[in-house]
Amino acid sequence: MRLDAIFHNGRFRTLDRGRPEASRIGVLNGRIAGLDEELDGCGADTVVDLGGAPAVPGFNDAHHHLSMAGKALRDLDVSHAAAPTLDALYEAVAQRAASLPAGAWVLGSGYDQNKIGGHPTAEALARAAGGRPVWLVHTSRHMAVASTEAFARAGFSDLASLPDVSGGCVVRDASGRAEGLLQETAMQLVEHVLRPEPTAEWVANIEAASRAALSVGLTSVTEPGIGVVDGPGNGPADLDAFLRARERGLLGVRMTLMPYITALREVGALEPGNTWYGLDLGLRTGFGDERLRIGPVKILSDGSLIGRSAAMCCDYHDTPGNSGLLQFEREQIHRFILEAHRCGWQVATHAIGDAALDVVLDSYEEAQRLHPRTDARHRIEHAAVTSEQQVARIAALGLIPVPQGRFLSEIGDGLLAALGPERSQLAYRMRSFLDAGVVLPGSTDAPVVRQDPLLSIHDMVNRRTASGAPIGPGEAVTAEEALRAYTIGSAHAVHEEHVKGTLARGMLGDFTVLSDDLLSVAPERIADLAVGATVVGGHIAHDTGALEVA
Repeated sequence: MRLDAIFHNGRFRTLDRGRPEASRIGVLNGRIAGLDEELDGCGADTVVDLGGAPAVPGFNDAHHHLSMAGKALRDLDVSHAAAPTLDALYEAVAQRAASLPAGAWVLGSGYDQNKIGGHPTAEALARAAGGRPVWLVHTSRHMAVASTEAFARAGFSDLASLPDVSGGCVVRDASGRAEGLLQETAMQLVEHVLRPEPTAEWVANIEAASRAALSVGLTSVTEPGIGVVDGPGNGPADLDAFLRARERGLLGVRMTLMPYITALREVGALEPGNTWYGLDLGLRTGFGDERLRIGPVKILSDGSLIGRSAAMCCDYHDTPGNSGLLQFEREQIHRFILEAHRCGWQVATHAIGDAALDVVLDSYEEAQRLHPRTDARHRIEHAAVTSEQQVARIAALGLIPVPQGRFLSEIGDGLLAALGPERSQLAYRMRSFLDAGVVLPGSTDAPVVRQDPLLSIHDMVNRRTASGAPIGPGEAVTAEEALRAYTIGSAHAVHEEHVKGTLARGMLGDFTVLSDDLLSVAPERIADLAVGATVVGGHIAHDTGALEVA
């Protein structure tokens, strides 16, 4: 038998309990045709030598804003690494403004007020940019700051004229004038003049992000939110941009796309006595193929922990009087979930605060009671603060929590400040979910933090903030559990464990070559590992020189 490719002289961790290790893998038509002795007598068009390097199933990020990450790569970087102080941020804005044509927008992202001492202001940004419009998105992507000219372009020449917004907040000074910071749904007051961006720009964002994802070993990504201008994504033709990127060979990773809830609508009669709520033509979760498919519908129920806008059961530790807010009224969240569930959607609801989580759990439970479905696998995106009772309820309802390991280090000190020492023990739980029998996925929420799976796995195992402080150490998992989360768990989270997550006959030929064995190195060394190559469907998509092709 002749195969497309044989990869040999490797140390494959297959995660298949029936055959946990292998040295050879053969691929035909993108799928694994056999391992080791099953390949005896087979030839291949391409033979690749791994040089004894270790390899694991391709990393799969269950919650990663790929298109947004690409935009961040192409816009001004005002993260702490690039602009470690407010003054440095203003200087970065000034330098970018000086390089642009007159009147062009200065667009940037990644700043964190927890690290630089405060938010930029509209007037200071205006001075830095020489009057050009400026729009800087916070690292959480749940708030942003506009300059005075940006407000004017949006129709608000008078900073006292901005309206209050349901589900969001316009931060004001003592006189009632907007200071510049817009939280949650209030961001739409300015974003409506920026989105949708031209399709060519969005395709370029997808291309840049795809290359970056492959370089860190990702072979699959689930993008949480596309298709609207009033939520995550770019606009109503987002799927078209992904299709164009795929058609041009620019989309190297496998994508599962979540339409945002406001893209769904009442379409009309599905059948006598029944209506359809969703996308036109009856499109819903599962449509597509192994390269590009529609996944769950995404709903935002609340905000951000480090932005102090997630809906909490009690006040934030460092901001008494503030317990966050819901993005929609409780009844609206309930209706969204019930209707999407009724019409066959898998539902993925962002719930960071424990108060928001209760609203979402109640809605999932009621949806299943009214319209029973087998193995719906509804998700809780982030599940950032969960009590023992909520963990048990998530398990009992068969839900999938999607916490982010990398948050623990990159923004962990901000989490500790927001929650305080006692409640931080409930943050981004992992061990508790596994012990409750829940299938745990792996994810980063990039570009909120770095997308590297190895860094995220390191944090899932070690659970320390950037300053070295422990954060919920009792919730640590083992390296193997973290690896299973980033492969089998993430595949399970979108009903794809039958084709992804393990290296076995019939599975997709996706794997990542590493510099050392992830399951053998000391836990504190996991972050030092590097990706040598990334293989998608038996094709080498990224290689730093780790592979030798015959």
